[in-house]
Amino acid sequence: MANKITAHLVSLHQRLRPIRQRLLAHPVYESLRDLDDLKVFMSHHIFAVWDFMSLLKGLQRRMTCLDEVWLPQGERTARRLINEIVLGEESDEVGGGATSHFEMYLDAMRQIGCSTAAIDAVLAEVRGGRDVLTALAAAPAAARQFSRTTFAIVKGGSLPAIAAAFTLGREDVIPDMFTVLVADLQRQGRAETSILQDYLARHIELDGDHHGPMAEKLLLEVCGDNEANWQAAGQAAEDSLLARIGLWDGVVQALPKQQQLT
Repeated sequence: MANKITAHLVSLHQRLRPIRQRLLAHPVYESLRDLDDLKVFMSHHIFAVWDFMSLLKGLQRRMTCLDEVWLPQGERTARRLINEIVLGEESDEVGGGATSHFEMYLDAMRQIGCSTAAIDAVLAEVRGGRDVLTALAAAPAAARQFSRTTFAIVKGGSLPAIAAAFTLGREDVIPDMFTVLVADLQRQGRAETSILQDYLARHIELDGDHHGPMAEKLLLEVCGDNEANWQAAGQAAEDSLLARIGLWDGVVQALPKQQQLT
């Protein structure tokens, strides 16, 4: 049975490989040449950092008990895996203190003088009771479309879809995407990007060596040998990767040098 379940994952990886290759070959990684470019990138990317947490908490909500009255819920090993990932993402130990990776990214934006106005506006709308899909109107267009794809998956409530978007749309591909960026930032030697470099390096380490393999185990657990589960997982993973390509397209179009050409 285990071999059959693993075969589903192998088949899904093969299906996603062309999209994944498009994403990793995207011109955005070679387009961030100065701080103005980086500010555009970060003002868009912050929305992916934010909605990632909703994918993660969606998994935790479905696989553990978060109710006022606690009851044992979910498979024991899966509970351990998801809670460990949440600990690292929501309360990581960085620089002698605890922080979420989202808050760390906001600190990185402020360090380079990047405006957080758009993400702050969206969060204020959500805190005020506005539906998240409506609140996202304050986001840059490409970020808005990206996060709406994410929240459609979360709100759809399909556990295989959420697990696949999280695992194959995020954890599996993030180390390869970020390796290029952090190497370029290190070559530039800009002191004002130190927090961003730490953020990227931390994700390469965590997602590549720890969270990525954990998330894959969760996906296998969630989907099992159920063909419908794997179909839902495959569609969500594909939608997530294509949405990321769309986000990167939007970043490139918004770069100052691109704006000068239009």
